[in-house]
Amino acid sequence: MNTFRMATASLSILLMASTCLAGDRSQFRGANGSGVSDEKGIATNWDGSKNIVWKTDLPGAGTSSAIVVGDRIFLTAFSGYGDDGNRMDDLQRHVICVDRKNGKILWDKPVPAVLPEDSYRGFLTEHGYASSTPVCDGEHVFVFFGKSGVLAFDMEGYKKWQVSVGTESSGRRWGSAASPILYKNSVIVNASDESQSIRALDKKTGKELWKAEASGLELTFNTPSLIEADGRTDLVVAVPYEVWGLNPDTGKLAWYAETDLDGNVSPSLVHAGGIAYAIGGRSGGSLALKVGGKGDVTKNIQWTSRETSYVPSPVLVDGHLYWVNDRGIAYCVNAKTGDTVYRERLEIPGGGGFNSRPFYSSVVAADGKLYAVSRRNGTFVLSAKPEFKQIAHNVIDDDHTDFNATPAISHGQIFIRSNKVLYCIVE
Repeated sequence: MNTFRMATASLSILLMASTCLAGDRSQFRGANGSGVSDEKGIATNWDGSKNIVWKTDLPGAGTSSAIVVGDRIFLTAFSGYGDDGNRMDDLQRHVICVDRKNGKILWDKPVPAVLPEDSYRGFLTEHGYASSTPVCDGEHVFVFFGKSGVLAFDMEGYKKWQVSVGTESSGRRWGSAASPILYKNSVIVNASDESQSIRALDKKTGKELWKAEASGLELTFNTPSLIEADGRTDLVVAVPYEVWGLNPDTGKLAWYAETDLDGNVSPSLVHAGGIAYAIGGRSGGSLALKVGGKGDVTKNIQWTSRETSYVPSPVLVDGHLYWVNDRGIAYCVNAKTGDTVYRERLEIPGGGGFNSRPFYSSVVAADGKLYAVSRRNGTFVLSAKPEFKQIAHNVIDDDHTDFNATPAISHGQIFIRSNKVLYCIVE
């Protein structure tokens, strides 16, 4: 490579890396997994044609969210088995790159499944085999495909490495859901279903840096959070009946707190000011916990509540926690006291009720509004204020597949994906 081309290539890499700044959404639920965007002028109303700038047919279904880095969108899908095939041998995942400006698919990289996989039946049919949202550092895209491992691709779609993090199954055989996150030079993955472990892999090579194994991780489906407190960074994850704080450099357990979050802990934590807020479990509840310390820090729980969510995660806006649970009930909870401000069932204009488990997507917040995407009944827009107000209800009439993915708000656009199509929405 001549000097000019080397300089050009280096500049391109620097420019791409610099795009992971304001406006990008490079991981599940954006910066720190908060689900909150500071952008203004976001669309409130749309339908199958109004305010949809473009829509792109996807090569397969998926529950993973889109991420946005500069002018590129990355997401995952699966095909060949499930709704569009009966042979597990034909199962493959897809890593997809889309041009943000026009919706054109720039590349689609199929990844054959490592078999055997969990059979497509029961609750696994509710989300499928592409449920983990990618994460990007501006140079590489990292994806987690359960028993098929963790993979790294460069921005042009060339696979750099693929590493197994286990091929086991939990007793319920529901598959994976947690998304990878980045910390320093590592990719951290909650491989609870595959090996009852959390692992850190070197970003450049995929080499395992550490592995934290514990049987208590089973049925832990949420994405861990990196939280700064007491002059250090803790890797915090909610597991059945406890919240754990790990050292993200070593994987060693630093502290734990006992909770009432019983099995199937799916919602991810949110945090602010050294306080982590956790919800979830089958009957579960919610709590606020001061992060940090050593050993048993159960005494650091600030409050507990019976308000809960089975799948969707909350957002924290102006001192209040908001979420819409899997049954279509909107919550607002005072983050300082744990008091319930409101609990209201969403209304479908014109009447009609929700189907079973109508919400899997997590609410996101922007410009004073909350966006809650239901699986089959459109998107509900609520006021992000401690007084319940349903502002809008938006339905894309010609798409009758499930909308399970959490929306991404980036560069003034909303990106919503169904099992069929990726949509770009602008006011």
